[in-house]
Amino acid sequence: MSLETWCLYFAAVFLLSGTPGPNMLHVLSRSVRFGFRRSTAAMAGCGLAVVVALIASAAGLAAVLTASPLLFEIIRYAGVAYLVWLGIKAWLDKGEDTGPRPDGTLAGLSSLALFRGGFLVSITNPKLLLFAAAFLPQFINQSAAKFPQFAILIVTFAAIETFWYAMYGLGGQKLAGYLRKPALNRLFNRLTGTLFFGFGFMLLKAKH
Repeated sequence: MSLETWCLYFAAVFLLSGTPGPNMLHVLSRSVRFGFRRSTAAMAGCGLAVVVALIASAAGLAAVLTASPLLFEIIRYAGVAYLVWLGIKAWLDKGEDTGPRPDGTLAGLSSLALFRGGFLVSITNPKLLLFAAAFLPQFINQSAAKFPQFAILIVTFAAIETFWYAMYGLGGQKLAGYLRKPALNRLFNRLTGTLFFGFGFMLLKAKH
């Protein structure tokens, strides 16, 4: 892989990753609710799922999904259901019980729950696998060893995703300062819920 090819890949992934989607919305909403530091668990979950999907695509799992419409549909509907569930939770969320308790411990979701939530948001999108399968090979030099090239592409993708998670997380933490009023907090939660519904609908309408 030439440096020119890698730079082109970097630019493409940088723009694609920065585009708002379920992962970025999830990171933003977790940061607004729990702060940047605690939301890093959700970022780690989303990031791990992306890396797993990229590795699985490189290993040929995307071809399995393409050859098995039933498996694709099962994962797709699971993803739709999870996004809709997140939307419902956001609509019902009053933003309470997230600060420190009298004993100094933190209320709300545990780090493991935040990590699991981020992982599920990302891994239940089968389009990620198919996208990776179609996108990554375009930057592979077929006459050179493929494993090192895939490794470089996956590490680069993961680094860029991490950068954007941090940007959205910091943005969410800053936004939280403007959402201290209950009315504004409820408005944000309902807007977030509506966007999750929208992403779920888009995934539902996606064609295999």
